[in-house]
Amino acid sequence: MIVGIIGSGAMGSGIAQVIATAGHKVHLLDKNAQALQRAAQSIKDTLRKMSSKGRLSENEAAEIMDRLNFTENNQEFGNCDLVLEAVVEDLQVKQQLFKELELMVTDECVLATNTSSLSIASIAAACEKPERVIGIHFFNPAPLMPLVEIIPAVQTRNGLAEEIKYLVQSWGKVPVIAKDTPGFIVNRVARPFYGEAIRIYEEGSADIATIDWAMTALGGFKMGPFTLMDFIGHDVNYRVTESVFASFFYDPRYKPSFTQKRLFEAGYFGRKSGRGFYNYQEGAVLPEPTKDEKLGEQILTRILAMLINEAVDALAMHVATKEDLELAMTKGVNYPKGLLAWADELGPEHILANLDALYKEYHEDRYRASPLLRKVVRENSTFLG
Repeated sequence: MIVGIIGSGAMGSGIAQVIATAGHKVHLLDKNAQALQRAAQSIKDTLRKMSSKGRLSENEAAEIMDRLNFTENNQEFGNCDLVLEAVVEDLQVKQQLFKELELMVTDECVLATNTSSLSIASIAAACEKPERVIGIHFFNPAPLMPLVEIIPAVQTRNGLAEEIKYLVQSWGKVPVIAKDTPGFIVNRVARPFYGEAIRIYEEGSADIATIDWAMTALGGFKMGPFTLMDFIGHDVNYRVTESVFASFFYDPRYKPSFTQKRLFEAGYFGRKSGRGFYNYQEGAVLPEPTKDEKLGEQILTRILAMLINEAVDALAMHVATKEDLELAMTKGVNYPKGLLAWADELGPEHILANLDALYKEYHEDRYRASPLLRKVVRENSTFLG
């Protein structure tokens, strides 16, 4: 199989490395020669480090580089079986790109997008043969993150999603299949991890360091929400939140915050810019959390109830199977447990009671409980049992 990748940034070059490592010839395209050079050097450096640690032999590293063709010439795609784009997250840009791609590839070539939240159907609609278009969403950094979301559009031909699933498995990744809805699985279900944490902070119930402490020390999450948003970058995280909110017809469950919007507007993107919720500049002192376990449990309970409710609602709306929902959140964002398993462990009635208490206090639709959660409680059932 020959694969084309468009865009040699961190995501595109990472995907190219994954596919070349799996044994495929890869054409990595970018119109920016300097960007291509950086990508080639970055992959070479990564493979060298892996070789020095004994994870690859020098010959294997050399063979991977030999399978990579760094090119500015889109005519290289004429013999590709699959072309995947990893360019800017802009619908019009992607639609124009797919129109141009159809003129370069064979009729049998599959066209894929790495979009994290845009409509696959809208991208496919730009093509004469929309049935060959599909979403293949990697997580950053692609060589390290195991999860890949596969998203068929309404136009995608029957069977293609399963074919891509087996292909992705052969690349050593963990594929899940998601419905073409805003945010797919991970960027939909994870929204309360950020949004509810910011809401608690905005209300003055706890500071950012304490909220992060509660979620890591008490909840077992790898990073707290504010640390994670700073790590992802507000130029990315805020835009995804805004996109999901608009795509869900402004459902208040996904409402962005002015706090994060102001950081975005100021250019305080997080670690990459030296400042976000935290100050990362030289000499800056990070704030200490208030290690109050009672307060910490309240924070954890509130955010976790919102996360579980989102996962339950995604299951109710057939966004994915329960197995894929659990895989997505543990392999895609490294949650300590699948959210449905967590709901069963805590008790669905406990989650529902917390959500109803929040709704009673705020009278906001963001706290409405999923009908499926109410059904499970009513029937004294569980999600995975």
